[in-house]
Amino acid sequence: MKAVVLAGGKGTRLAPYTTVFPKPLMPLGEKPILEIVLRQLKSQGFKEVILAVGHFSELIRAYFGNGESLGIEINYSEEETPLGTAGPLSSIDGLKKTFLVMNGDILSSISFSKLIDFHKKNKAIATIAVNRRCHKVDYGVIKVEKGGVVRDYIEKPELDYDVSMGIYIFEETVLKYIPKSKHLDFPDLIKELLKEGHKVSAYKSDDYWLDIGRHDDYEKAQKEFEDIKGKILNVK
Repeated sequence: MKAVVLAGGKGTRLAPYTTVFPKPLMPLGEKPILEIVLRQLKSQGFKEVILAVGHFSELIRAYFGNGESLGIEINYSEEETPLGTAGPLSSIDGLKKTFLVMNGDILSSISFSKLIDFHKKNKAIATIAVNRRCHKVDYGVIKVEKGGVVRDYIEKPELDYDVSMGIYIFEETVLKYIPKSKHLDFPDLIKELLKEGHKVSAYKSDDYWLDIGRHDDYEKAQKEFEDIKGKILNVK
C-alpha cells in the first residue's frame, strides 16, 4: 500500500519560524517531524511514500532526496498553486486500490495496520482516524429561545467531540470526486462522498496524538517527545 504525506502547507500558525523554514522540517528532538513520520511509516511496513509538496519544496527535497538514507522510496508531487488538503491527490499518479493519506506534522502512536484492517472490515470508501477531545468552556452558557426566554444556564460546561487526526484511508474511487488542479479540502470531499451515498467510517483511536501546527502544541510536543518516541516508532 502506498502512503501520501501532505507536506506542502505554509504553516502560517507557526510563524515566524515558517516564514523561512517549511513546517515539516521543524525539529523534534534531533529529527524533523516529517522524518519521524517517514520512519514511523517504514517501521509499519510502508515501502513507498509520495510527498505532496509546495511551500519550500526545494528544502524538503534536499533533505530527504529519494529516501535511500531512510530505507524507504520517496517520490514527490509538487503543486504550483495551493490546492488545499485534498486537492493535491488529483495530481498523483499510481494511487491504485487502497491508499493512506496523512498530514506531515502529526505526532501519533496510532497503529496503521489496525486502521487499515478496520477500514477493510467496514468496506468503506473512506475511513477517518478520529480522536476524542474535551473542551472546557470558561463561561456560563445561557440557552436562550425566541423572545429572549432563558431555558437553561450551564456553568462552565465541558464539551466532548471527535476530531479528525489528519490520517485517512481511501479507496481509489475517491479520486473521481477530486477535480484536477482545483482547490479542495478534506471536509468538502467527505461531504461530497456522503452526499453521493458512499460509506465513510470513523476509526476511534485513543492513541497519543498531537498536531504540531500551533505554537502551544509544538512546545508540548518538544516536552513530551522523549517520553513517547518509543511508542511512535515501534507501533505494530
